[in-house]
Amino acid sequence: MDIISLRFTVYSMAYAFENMKAWQEARKLVVEVYHLLDGFPKFENYALCDQIRRAIVSVPSNLAEGSGRISIKEQLHFYEIAYGSLMEAYNQLIIAADLRYIEASNLSELKPQIDIVARMMNGLRSSLEKKTENNKPSEQH
Repeated sequence: MDIISLRFTVYSMAYAFENMKAWQEARKLVVEVYHLLDGFPKFENYALCDQIRRAIVSVPSNLAEGSGRISIKEQLHFYEIAYGSLMEAYNQLIIAADLRYIEASNLSELKPQIDIVARMMNGLRSSLEKKTENNKPSEQH
């Protein structure tokens, strides 16, 4: 089997997270942030750049991991970590703008995608929280 056939075979089977809109949008955000980091000073490669990379990659990674969990409680846990990582990455990008490693306009262009991902993750969390509330036994008097 050649590499192209192998690639097609691997991508033809979809896992649950691949169908998640939040994961798809977070993945786009990762690519955008990585391109933005290309302009950072070389001395920041193993400092702020590395922290931003780890935080932004953690977003779709935790969405994927959470989608593979059976219990709603565990899914929520990973979605909450993903949201925290998104906020961490955004904070670090603000600091990068403060340090003039990126232009404020770069951050402004990225913000709508961050907002999209944040809203989608909030929707995921709300949906799961409602499921847990619906599964609780009702109180009887």
